[in-house]
Amino acid sequence: MTVLSEITLSSISESDRKSVVDLFNYYIENSYAAYPEQKVPYEFFSLFLDASRNYPSVVARGSEGTVAGFGLLRPHNPMAAFRHTAEVTYFLRPEMTRKGLGTRMFEYLETAGRKQEITSLLASISSLNDGSIRFHTRQGFTECGRFLSVGMKKGVVFDMVWMQKFI
Repeated sequence: MTVLSEITLSSISESDRKSVVDLFNYYIENSYAAYPEQKVPYEFFSLFLDASRNYPSVVARGSEGTVAGFGLLRPHNPMAAFRHTAEVTYFLRPEMTRKGLGTRMFEYLETAGRKQEITSLLASISSLNDGSIRFHTRQGFTECGRFLSVGMKKGVVFDMVWMQKFI
């Protein structure tokens, strides 16, 4: 088991393709945290890189080099009027949750976002993902909107909860 003090944080790179997609696919198959219903191919990694181009990203690695989690900021809207707003995404290996790693990764992204003059962070969360809603609340996010019954995965309808934090 990886000890939190052994975790290093750095930007996501091409060498993280397999680990990042495997982790994302775990959440596709086992939760409502990732919205796709079917596993994504490794080529999907390019979408992560494209979405976060010129924005901060983070990968958490244990001392043995294994990826414990990843996260990224991406534009909320490509128009210049929204250049100070970013959406946040992160996923942790299940055994690494509730140990403070999510907070470390979020702080890394928040600090890097501030340096890029990001002033507002948004998170889109399935209403069925109570853990993520609690996590974001602890990080200072507040619910700012909810689209009712707009998502469906595995035949289950859910709301999309929008949370926001000013940084």
